[in-house]
Parts: sequence; C-alpha cells; structure tokens
Amino acid sequence: MQRINKETVISVDMKFCLQAAFLLSLLFAGLLTACTSQSDYRAANGSGFGYTERQISADQYRVNFKARGDDTGRATDYAMLRASELTIEKGYDWFDIASRDTLVNREQVTPAVQTGFDSGSVIVQDCGLLTCRTYQRPTRQYHTSMYLGDSRSEVEIIMEIRMGTGVRPSNTQSYDALEVFRNLKPGI
Repeated sequence: MQRINKETVISVDMKFCLQAAFLLSLLFAGLLTACTSQSDYRAANGSGFGYTERQISADQYRVNFKARGDDTGRATDYAMLRASELTIEKGYDWFDIASRDTLVNREQVTPAVQTGFDSGSVIVQDCGLLTCRTYQRPTRQYHTSMYLGDSRSEVEIIMEIRMGTGVRPSNTQSYDALEVFRNLKPGI
C-alpha cells in the first residue's frame, strides 16, 4: 500500500489549484476575445449598443447610435452611415438632419481591495508496514485581490432625419445618401 504523507497531499492540492487557475484564465481570455471581436457598427443588442431607428412620419426617422468610449466623431459617422443606409433602403435620394444631440456619459469606477479566508479539512491516510492511520487535517487558505479601477464612457448620437427624392435642399444639413454611404462604409 502506498504511503501518503503531508507533502503528497499538499503537492496534489497545488497541482489541482494550478490546473484550475490555468483553465479559468483560458476561459476568461476566450470570453474577453469574444467580447472585443464584435464590430461597433451593428444593430443594437440587449445592452443597447449599436444603432436603432424609429419612424416618426412617412419620411422622418429618429436614428440613434450608442457606443462604448468617448469618440464622438466615430459615433457620429456611424449614425450618419445608418441614416444613409435607411434613406437608400426606403427608396429616397437624400436626407437632412432636423436635429442632432450628442450625449456622453462617464462613470468612474474606484479601486478596491478584497481579502478573504477559507478553512476546511483534508483527509490524510498514513500507512506503515502493518497498519494505516486515517485522520483529518485542518487547512486554511488566505486570498486577496486588487482592482485598480478605471473610467467607463458611453457616447450616444440621436438624429432626427427627413428623407426626400430629387433635388436636394441647399442647406448645410442635407446629405446625398449614396455619397455618405460610399464615404463612410469603407471605414467600418
């Protein structure tokens, strides 16, 4: 019969902990990659990030684009791109912007430190030539974690657009839908 001593139990516990930590880090890295690989320009999902539109009248829509970060230029481009796509989809030539709002929401997450203590027991079997002795040995684990904090931002562009065909109004807030689409789509 194999003799199991304290060192064997500790090395088995350590090996298990290292394997579990490695597997958890792989899982975390995979989830992080999946979250970051999604394009910013997309229809809004459950979290509300992406574009949405709502029809106001026959030729008027409200176009929203919400993104993480504070790059208002990129968010505006995405809202303009969606306005041009919507205009083309509905069979119109141009759109003008009746109103535009830019909302930036910033949140500061503060640093935090967490500490903890776990206790339990390990069953140890100590065998000699003729007999074995089984007993429980108490174990203690101390752990600590530190979060350094960060700041999170969201930017949202809200535009009300009016669509039309034929001659485009000469004001500065009107845009040729196909031209906007061609200029902004390659950057996505």
